[in-house]
Amino acid sequence: MSRLQIQGKIPFQEAESHDTEECVINPDSCALYRMLPANAKEYARNYPHLLEYLHIFPVDEFGIPLFFSELKRDLKGIKDPNLIYPAKPPIFIHIFFDPNDVRNFYIPIEPSFMHNIGRLLPAIEYRLVDLLDALDEDPVTPEERTSVLKRLLRQVMYVKKPGQAIDPSLLKIEGPTGFGDKFKNFLTTDLTAKEEPGAERLFADVPHLADGRIIVSPQEFDAIEYQMIRDKIDVGLLFPFISDNFIEDITCDGLGPIFIEHKIFKGLKSVVGFDQEAALDDFCIKLAEKSRRPITYRNPIVDATLPDGSRINIVYSTEISRQGSNFTIRKAMDDVISITKLVEFGTCSYALAAYLWICIENGMSLFMSGETASGKTTSMNALTTFISPESKIVSIEDTPELIIPHKNWTREVSKGKGKGEGEGGDVTMFDLLRAALRQRPNMIMVGEIRGVEGAVAFGAMQTGHPVMSTFHAATVEKLIQRLTGDPILIPKTFIDNLNLVVIQSAVRRPDGAMVRRQLNVSELVGYDPQSGGFSFVEVFTWDPVTDTHEFTGKGSSFLLENKIATMLGIPEHKKAQIYMEVDKRAKILERLHKAGYTDFIELFLMITKLKKQGLLAIDI
Repeated sequence: MSRLQIQGKIPFQEAESHDTEECVINPDSCALYRMLPANAKEYARNYPHLLEYLHIFPVDEFGIPLFFSELKRDLKGIKDPNLIYPAKPPIFIHIFFDPNDVRNFYIPIEPSFMHNIGRLLPAIEYRLVDLLDALDEDPVTPEERTSVLKRLLRQVMYVKKPGQAIDPSLLKIEGPTGFGDKFKNFLTTDLTAKEEPGAERLFADVPHLADGRIIVSPQEFDAIEYQMIRDKIDVGLLFPFISDNFIEDITCDGLGPIFIEHKIFKGLKSVVGFDQEAALDDFCIKLAEKSRRPITYRNPIVDATLPDGSRINIVYSTEISRQGSNFTIRKAMDDVISITKLVEFGTCSYALAAYLWICIENGMSLFMSGETASGKTTSMNALTTFISPESKIVSIEDTPELIIPHKNWTREVSKGKGKGEGEGGDVTMFDLLRAALRQRPNMIMVGEIRGVEGAVAFGAMQTGHPVMSTFHAATVEKLIQRLTGDPILIPKTFIDNLNLVVIQSAVRRPDGAMVRRQLNVSELVGYDPQSGGFSFVEVFTWDPVTDTHEFTGKGSSFLLENKIATMLGIPEHKKAQIYMEVDKRAKILERLHKAGYTDFIELFLMITKLKKQGLLAIDI
């Protein structure tokens, strides 16, 4: 039987280990510890459960896993991976190859993996109830609740040092003797109280002191503290996945393993999963409660947001999901990706970014369009660096994802399920967009346009309010079809209020790697009522053979020459200078990138500084 305390199955035969406890107490005496690289030794010393895990991993068969303090994208092509990296200590992740499947294994290494604390938890929870009832404070935030829980856990447990013998007198409970003691006992006993069912049974096999404290080892204490916080305050067994910044999507299709999409190793299968419908249903109910959108048989589908900002979709019960309840989580962005990082990834080029910089800075409206999971929101968020730093920005989303670096930023989130005007307590995207027009923003950012709020967005463009939004369409033609069709129903003559469309997609390179690329950038010129057609110009296109972006609109850009140059007062005979500005901005971005400005906020602050110094002024 596996010694790992996980809700799943490990993909290897556990190695026999007899000296694990001694190795944890004195790592320097451990042969395996001495074989570890320096960074792994530091982790193993600070987090003993990692060393415990390595002791049961068959090192003789597969070798010591590689240790990475930080993952790099060049690991993407590694064959038969066997590596460990920290997610959010004390959590570590083991990526382990599966020779029989295209998906490799994702193994979260948690403090509770190696310790059978299940027998201790009921007794600990029993003791905690009394302490919680006696609390004068009312912790509200997760941080406050975590702090209180940690404090109370130290009150209900006694941590026994390695090799320590417990004084027998601490274990002995003296009963009342003599008439006086019996009388005192009578006075202090509530004769109407019913004995807690199973209380004696809870403590029968649990070592504890006379004062009720449960005796645990240091490793057991760490495991219990971690698991109690994980399950009572956070998202339970999903906590390692949510804590891993390299995970994009988490999927539970029903009974079986949890699948994930990793930023580097792509599709992986976790050793964690569900094998009982009741446990899965119960977990989905708790997830829905965490997101404050209760799920029931009458309301079996929920779209919501987890406390960390991740988007979750839950489908409940086998009546509509034959493999059992299922859920999908789109992770929130913890580390906002900068435009220089996108260039580094190959998503766009310096020239393309510079072109968008000039357009956004001069109030052009833009849609970032593409299929699901093509990186639209990530790219649009990166472009906010180019909005003038003194601008007032209003963002409107149904799920808060955008992170905008500007100080004058109003962040609004819809409430309820309504698609048009909200009823009762609902506040829809439509409502928020109408309100935004009264707030005099310099830029309106919409998380995604998918319904009647599109009409308000185009109305805003008509009145001079630039709008940036994401949209689900794989081509400009399909985007126009969706905009002019039900339920958005934008009049065709309004479409050219939208200036730019960036089409982004997840594509497969010749080497088989999936990457995100901005396939083209198009300028919308206008609508011809006689032909019923729309005219647009592709100014940038991606070449899949060379994996580069070509500035096909250089010398013929409608926006640069006929709108932006005119707005800036550039004379007709000097309009070609606007292309020199694109080259200049591209070189600035390249220099900033080479100088190490890849952090989102740092890049924004440097661009702000350059603007303040007048280095971004366009020569006329």
